Order: sequence, then structure tokens, then C-alpha cells
Amino acid sequence: MKTFKKHLEKNLKDPVFKEVYNEEQVLLQLSYELHQKREKAGLSQRDVALQAKLTQQQVSKVENGVNCNILTYLKVGNALGLHIGIKPMSKTQRSSQKSVAVK
Repeated sequence: MKTFKKHLEKNLKDPVFKEVYNEEQVLLQLSYELHQKREKAGLSQRDVALQAKLTQQQVSKVENGVNCNILTYLKVGNALGLHIGIKPMSKTQRSSQKSVAVK
């Protein structure tokens, strides 16, 4: 039986799989950071939803890395007083496709 690590290493050799995997990592990192910022602010998902004019379920999806549209992420970020932006990637980041900025 293969371990997950070996299975992942094998699949990461496929350039298409690797690209999708890296994109998902960026999405999950953004989701995690928004979740952490919300908790640090002492807000519930409902509090953020009301400020962002979203449902609590939409905020939950954002925090759980469910693929939402960019406007939903922006609304959650704005409700938390955060700017979600685009920044240039370094050569190293381009090869690993990881560049998310939450401030």
C-alpha cells in the first residue's frame, strides 16, 4: 500500500497535476489566513457575514477553502479590514506558484 506522501510525490511529477496542486495550496493559504484574522479579531463567521453582506455559509466556505469567486474573498477581507492584493512573484515563487498577500 502506498503512503500518501509517495502517492503525492508521484503525482507531482505530472506538470498539470502540479499546477493544480500549487493553485489549491494558494487558495488554502488565503482561506487559512482569513480564518486566523477573523478569530484574532474576536469575530464570529456571522459577524463577518453581516459586515460583508454575505451569508454565514459563504464565510464558512471561504474559510474552508471551498472554491468561491474572488468577490466573495474580497468581501470577507474588507469586512475584516484587510486588503487582498496581487503582487509580483519572485522567480522562486513562479516555479512553485505560491503568492498570496493578505495585509
